[in-house]
Amino acid sequence: MARPRKPGNPERWPLPCARCKGHYPVSAKWPDGDICGYCYQQAKRTRGTCACGHEGVLPGRLDNAPACRPCSGVKLNVDCATCGREDELYRGDRCWHCELALRVDNVLAHPETGGVRPELAPLADALKAMKRANSGVTWIQQGHVDGFLRALAAAPSISHEALDDLPGVDRTRSYVRGLMVEHDVLPARDERAIRYGQWAAAALARLQSDEHRDVIRRYVRWYHQRRMNEMTSVPDGTYLRSKQSVTVAIEFLNWLDDHTLRLDEIAQEHVDAWIADGPSTRKFLDRFLPWAVKSRLVRPDLQVPAHRRGTSPKFSKPAQDDAVERVVHTNELSARDRAAAILVIVFAQQIEDVIKLTWGDIAIVNEVVTVSLGKTTFALPSPLDGPFRELAAAPVLTAAHPRDNWVFRGYSPGRHITGSSLRISLKALFATRAARLGTLHELTKLGPVPIVADALGYSTTTIERHAIGSAAVYSEYIASIKSVGAPGRRPPEVT
Repeated sequence: MARPRKPGNPERWPLPCARCKGHYPVSAKWPDGDICGYCYQQAKRTRGTCACGHEGVLPGRLDNAPACRPCSGVKLNVDCATCGREDELYRGDRCWHCELALRVDNVLAHPETGGVRPELAPLADALKAMKRANSGVTWIQQGHVDGFLRALAAAPSISHEALDDLPGVDRTRSYVRGLMVEHDVLPARDERAIRYGQWAAAALARLQSDEHRDVIRRYVRWYHQRRMNEMTSVPDGTYLRSKQSVTVAIEFLNWLDDHTLRLDEIAQEHVDAWIADGPSTRKFLDRFLPWAVKSRLVRPDLQVPAHRRGTSPKFSKPAQDDAVERVVHTNELSARDRAAAILVIVFAQQIEDVIKLTWGDIAIVNEVVTVSLGKTTFALPSPLDGPFRELAAAPVLTAAHPRDNWVFRGYSPGRHITGSSLRISLKALFATRAARLGTLHELTKLGPVPIVADALGYSTTTIERHAIGSAAVYSEYIASIKSVGAPGRRPPEVT
């Protein structure tokens, strides 16, 4: 990625760069003029086929087109002494790719043999094959990455358990583990389920009594972890809700200890008092209390006040139109985030469904871009198709994503982006829940409930609730018009 340019300084460097016309320090004097540092770096990274047929680095310019060194007369060393190909050099006569290969062999070398052990060979090959070798070098030369890879190379065995025991930064451990799974060094396992078990074990220390610690241990094991074990992959939302549910239950049990109350002694007024004296998140006790009732730990008549449906904020029609305008006609977001925003604000898709889209769900044929949502395939008119065309035109296979087909790739190797990360990215433009609810509110006015539900992938029950809400608002509008129409006055026309 090119460095962001600082403002030029005409007073200090009065002669402009021959290429960008900016006023910066001169890094080279080439046949087409003085070249600034920014254009010099860009020239070293320009690759293609010259008009003469030469393929490789094209640092020069002829007739306003990139040209090779012989044709343009540019003097520049881009010949790697190690591999022999033309490329930007990292140090001396070695290109970035050869430097990356050297560093990988160095950090993954076994301390006794000096070579890369066979079990780690696929990982080493994947790192060496990174398309952006400079990014790989930058990553490896970080102290915590270098140290972790060296510890991995010296480990007595290569397994998930061995990785868990290695010293290092958890973020680096998770990323390296993902790479090893993606390249078949380790078998796949659900990391969220593992992380949840580790988190829950640490959370038990927050309980004030051994009796309640045993209750939460049973709640975690026989409710949350059993559900996770039945899933092929634990969704991000399930993982976060399970943590929140246990956190609220722990706070409630500690409150009981503070008030010298036993769990089997509490009445409805105790539950109501605790919920009323804190934030709205205390209502998430509704996940723990039914389990406690079923386990015969509390009275069977206890309950948590239900959430009132229809009270969540939603976008108004003008706010929706403004959001769509900003998404398709400004550069506030990346192409990836604009594509996701369109699916939310135009098609009312939930973030958890958006992040799971693959390129098998997107088709780009000539002038038509289609996306499959629910049971329906939608054609995206211009300019809504723009972000999807940009993403499709620039696929980048990396060591972390060598073969996956996700539209919205994540940081973790082989995985799509998490829902929480995408919500944060879109937060500058809109709250995804409010935007989605506002769109559903409007769409239910346009067609029958079954058709809208099938088209967007929702249950008919969900769409019915939104349709009832839309009809109620419309009824209030009609009632207000009738109240204005007093005798002798013509009411406004409804269009």
